[in-house]
Amino acid sequence: MKTEMISTAALQVAAEALVVFVPKGERSGIAAELDRAGGGLLTELAASEEFTGKPGELVQLLRPTGVKAKRLVLAGLGNEKPGPLDIWRLAATVTRQLKAKGVREAALVLPHGVDCETAIRAIVTGVVAGNFETDTYKSDRKPERRIEHLILVGENNANAVTWIREAEIIADGHQFARELANEPSNRLTPTIMAQRAESMARSAGLTIELIGTERARELKMGAFLSVAQGSAEPPVMMVLHYKGAPESKEILGLIGKGITFDSGGISIKPAAGMEEMKFDMCGGAATLGAMKAIAALKPKVNIVAIVPASENMPGGKAQKPGDVQIAMSGKSIEVLNTDAEGRLVLADALHYAKQLGATRLIDSATLTGAVVVALGNVNTGVFANNDAFYDTFEAARKRTGEKMWRLPLDGEYADQIKGTVGDILNTGGRWGGAITAAAFLEAFVGDTPWIHLDIAGTAWLTENKGWMPKGPTGAPTYTLIELVRELGR
Repeated sequence: MKTEMISTAALQVAAEALVVFVPKGERSGIAAELDRAGGGLLTELAASEEFTGKPGELVQLLRPTGVKAKRLVLAGLGNEKPGPLDIWRLAATVTRQLKAKGVREAALVLPHGVDCETAIRAIVTGVVAGNFETDTYKSDRKPERRIEHLILVGENNANAVTWIREAEIIADGHQFARELANEPSNRLTPTIMAQRAESMARSAGLTIELIGTERARELKMGAFLSVAQGSAEPPVMMVLHYKGAPESKEILGLIGKGITFDSGGISIKPAAGMEEMKFDMCGGAATLGAMKAIAALKPKVNIVAIVPASENMPGGKAQKPGDVQIAMSGKSIEVLNTDAEGRLVLADALHYAKQLGATRLIDSATLTGAVVVALGNVNTGVFANNDAFYDTFEAARKRTGEKMWRLPLDGEYADQIKGTVGDILNTGGRWGGAITAAAFLEAFVGDTPWIHLDIAGTAWLTENKGWMPKGPTGAPTYTLIELVRELGR
């Protein structure tokens, strides 16, 4: 997609479509110009309640009076000052509507009252996200419709070109994460996922090591290896390195769960909805997408990224409820439920990241259904053992607009996972399930500053939204990238 910024008066932009963000009840600035040029257009639309500027409200007009563009789109911002997520969603929604009409060129006027960098990033990443479709394998897939030329309309800013380029890089990483997550599990086995990661890493200038079964045995990764016991597909642990601050001893560990299909193992899941369990690798996809962008942005940070990939299947060799596995750290894990497998692969990945020198850790995982019960499909669950690290993370999250909510991690929850024949149980029962899962991971983190993101409710849309089709969302790629940028400032 070609992106440029111009300072031409919005009504004089001769694009296929002109998109104007309008606050509710607004009659100043570009809204006032539109109203005058159109002979009271906005006043008339508001009176008929066809367009009042409510959040997410859209109206399309063909051949509008007083506007050089062939099509005018009014996009409602609501009463409050819009955040980056509001603008992102509107940009993505407009993109999906326009491309469905065959529009390939769109000019979006930067919203008034929003700083230029925030607006540019939200619009560019939103348009790219809106261009994404999930119908990859449909034999009757129509020629791809997309916005190919994006024009940003606003006042001249010396940094605009830089901000656009950075937004394009971030959007590309986000799209890579969604592309991986959209693949069916027979076309994205752990081996294939590792091949895709290696290809990306080589192109991006990252170093990568692929740890297979034999090497994992040498490293005594008993927890990681246990999950793949019932599958014909071998597990692979991807380890990527980025050195943006070689003089620093600080290393950020990014870990992403990469279960390419989760049947539940012997503790098998219900058949209904099991086809969506290909998305159990979305944390790994987000980690790889973030690394793709980070390599291009070149922040002054050192990173080790680890994606433990595996299938969780029933079989004659599958681990069973009651088995005891010895993790890389030496801790013994009593497996009560084989469907609580993500925390097993993460346990060894987190420990290995520490061995490789990580001084801070953040993991992303579609870990529990319990977090969906608590927060629905709206917010990612956040857990942290260090307030200072969390504050840095939260500042980065706010700049992206991704919705997240911190949950408690009190010591009492760890009592629920104390083992009987082993050190630790892999599930703490029904109550506080998202928290006891986080407490399990914390046992392998120790005192290292750490954040855990449970994205089980936010990594996958179960129904179409205006801004995105059913399928992978790419969460929390944006925030991972922004956290790294924050640490590199």
